[in-house]
Amino acid sequence: MRKTATAAVAVLTGALAVGASAGSGAATVQSAPTTVAAGHSAYTPGSGDNAQNDRLRAQLQKALAQQGLQATQGKVRAATTVYYSVADAPTYASVIRQGASIWNSSVSNVKLVENSSAATLDYREGNDSRGSYAYTDGHGSGYIFFDHTQMGQYAQVRVAAHETGHALGLPDHYEGPCSELMSGGGPGPSCTNAQPNSTEISQVNSLWANGFAKAPQKSVVNTAPKVLVH
Repeated sequence: MRKTATAAVAVLTGALAVGASAGSGAATVQSAPTTVAAGHSAYTPGSGDNAQNDRLRAQLQKALAQQGLQATQGKVRAATTVYYSVADAPTYASVIRQGASIWNSSVSNVKLVENSSAATLDYREGNDSRGSYAYTDGHGSGYIFFDHTQMGQYAQVRVAAHETGHALGLPDHYEGPCSELMSGGGPGPSCTNAQPNSTEISQVNSLWANGFAKAPQKSVVNTAPKVLVH
């Protein structure tokens, strides 16, 4: 049964601790935020996703600018670990792990590790007329829901990798070609590509250049309600 989404996703704490130092090549394990402002991102286009996608795009632009500054200063940091759980999505455990493996082999600043007791990212399954979606802060916390009907219509590994992309901070780009992972269901059910392209890989690395700490923001207050990204 699908769990009710709330505007703040509770994050398990106490299981994450500061890990290896920057430049060591080992994953850095940091404490994730205790609460997150989350939004909905669906696999197929829907007007309800607009606010969340706008928020993720703004977050991405800040991260890109900050990474450029760090590059000029010669700053380097080790990868950050995001723990996830497949306990509530046993039907799709295999494709979830494949999606995580795809991201782990593609990006260097963040790694996805299965650990139910320390998970800040939860995968769930069930039936929902909205289809599959991610309810996440775009920075490693929240949950991803797989709709059984939609998972029977689209390439499952692509859906899993796409929705995980939202948890890593990427917005939808439905109008993009099949070669773009974040085009999601835009290209139709025949698209099976589950690999992020070079731009998407670079964007995720930028988003995680500061670990769990997001790129510094200017004094901007966003009072728009958070909505459910597919």
